[in-house]
Amino acid sequence: MNILALDPGTTQTGYVFYDGRKVLECGVLPNAEMLQRIQMATSPRLAIEMIASYGMAVGKEVFETCVWIGRFKQAFHSPEAVELVYRKDVKLHLCGTPRAKDPNVRQALIDLFPATGGGATPQVGTKSKPGPLFGVSSHAWPALGVAVTALAAMPLVTLEAA
Repeated sequence: MNILALDPGTTQTGYVFYDGRKVLECGVLPNAEMLQRIQMATSPRLAIEMIASYGMAVGKEVFETCVWIGRFKQAFHSPEAVELVYRKDVKLHLCGTPRAKDPNVRQALIDLFPATGGGATPQVGTKSKPGPLFGVSSHAWPALGVAVTALAAMPLVTLEAA
């Protein structure tokens, strides 16, 4: 099932369109442009990395990101269906610990995919021989973590239950 997943920021947002097997599209867009894309999205699912408070003081950037999360959620064709995924849940799902760092999460994501491309990291691949993660970089990595975690949390539907 296709999912659009976001790693929101104050001015830009990382995103992936993911089908459960490979990344269909990814990148980083200015927030205003991402808002327009969400309004036109036909994806059945939207998952957004949500901010959590752990007792530490936060600054203006955190609150601005929260505003964008709300705007993205409201722009989706089914705002009530938007899945908010916390970073600690991504770390726990992919690495087995909420203390994992970004490089650990990135490596755990790479390890989930087949080494079918070229180059030093065949899961990513090269332009001439792309892998299933070709093009994923920057803030698209955390967005991919959100997508994988959201899909894993989706309840399985069996023929008996359907």
